[in-house]
Amino acid sequence: MADAFDVVVIGSGPGGYVTAIRASQLGMKTAIVERAELGGICLNWGCIPTKALLKSGEVYEQLDHLKDYGLSVEKRGFDFGAVVQRSRKVAATLNAGVTFLMKKNKIEVVTGTARLEKGQGAPTVVVGDRKLTAKHVILATGARARTIPAIGLEPDGERVWTYREALVPKSAPKTLVVIGSGAIGMEFASFYRALGSDVTVVEMMPRILPVEDEEVSKAAHKAFEKRGIKFRVPANVKKLTKTKSGVSLEIEAGGKAETLEAEVAIVAVGIVGNVEDMGLEALGVKIEKTHVVTDAHGATGVPGLYAIGDVAGPPWLAHKASHEGVHCIEHIAGLKPTNLTSPIPGCTYTTPQVASVGLTEAQAKEKGLEPKVGRFPFRVNGKAIAAGELDGFVKTVFDGKTGALIGAHMIGHEVTEMIQGFTLAMTLEATEAELQATVFPHPTMSEAMHEASLDAYGMVLHL
Repeated sequence: MADAFDVVVIGSGPGGYVTAIRASQLGMKTAIVERAELGGICLNWGCIPTKALLKSGEVYEQLDHLKDYGLSVEKRGFDFGAVVQRSRKVAATLNAGVTFLMKKNKIEVVTGTARLEKGQGAPTVVVGDRKLTAKHVILATGARARTIPAIGLEPDGERVWTYREALVPKSAPKTLVVIGSGAIGMEFASFYRALGSDVTVVEMMPRILPVEDEEVSKAAHKAFEKRGIKFRVPANVKKLTKTKSGVSLEIEAGGKAETLEAEVAIVAVGIVGNVEDMGLEALGVKIEKTHVVTDAHGATGVPGLYAIGDVAGPPWLAHKASHEGVHCIEHIAGLKPTNLTSPIPGCTYTTPQVASVGLTEAQAKEKGLEPKVGRFPFRVNGKAIAAGELDGFVKTVFDGKTGALIGAHMIGHEVTEMIQGFTLAMTLEATEAELQATVFPHPTMSEAMHEASLDAYGMVLHL
């Protein structure tokens, strides 16, 4: 006899476990299926452990600047094994937290690989010898690193890595080539450079961090080069070959062929949705470019079957997955769900950090808008000067006709902690007048947000 539930969630990443919690809060009998660790890739092998590594790298790199703060240290060095161990401990702490949340919310955790079969209503979820029936089944299976075996971009765990191998190596490579300059690629480039690796980043697009505003992208390029990271942009990867000492990467840049040699290569060329071996095709689920096609509420078109998060397509962000999951389950419950079109911020945790939300200046112009743009550099911000964090700026983009804030972009120290202010403003449809009338605390780096809003209308005070 099958186990009966109101909701079965497949996948326990930030999209899946948050969806399960909200379902339980709404009085639904809920189960969650996970084939590996609770918390998914984000908590165990992505968002969280990478931030732990990056913090270690940031602290170590700051030792080079102790004299600027009137400080000194007799000896500097690092234990790479301890750095990695700390990262794993942080991940384990978050994993234990999700385990606690499942128990607290009376969610049954089913360990194993799920497969879907046609049911009387929603599909039946088969896990080993168990059959789980539910009124609603929600796919939250996430995604994995994209590889290109045809040209050698396939991890072997030793010389060719994805993010997973890059998190737990035995030692830091002396030389490293990173293929791809999105958030994942640049974060690992930033970390390994902080610990002394010779790092070269290869990007096929015209500029690094290609989804970011062009001004921010160019500023990031300059800042990373200042730290010693080398770039080949734009460049096409022709072939990666393993050698006795590491890897050999054949590229073409500016019409000229070049070969890069390194101990290790990190492949960061995008991700693909986890849609295989679940029986989706047999159920008639529509899949495009490895992602499940859904409507605005996550429905797949198959009765009772939904998909949220990375498996449902870009942007591939943990907070977007959680937001979609809550929206989906509240829609199922008949509530007026959260606004699925709320602005979604993006963050890159390099040194310096990059954060953005909404339209870039170029995108606003492409949409036929007449943007008013403001900028304010941290080099004249009091808190930034006191902290010795002068690099970067805040950029705002307003609709010239309505005054609505339609985009914000930042590069600098801890800007990932600042972007939410603009995200909230956009969610509440704040205008330039409301932002300009908002009191920002002094001294804070967030004052640059206020000044950038003023600057868009020729009212900047401290520049």
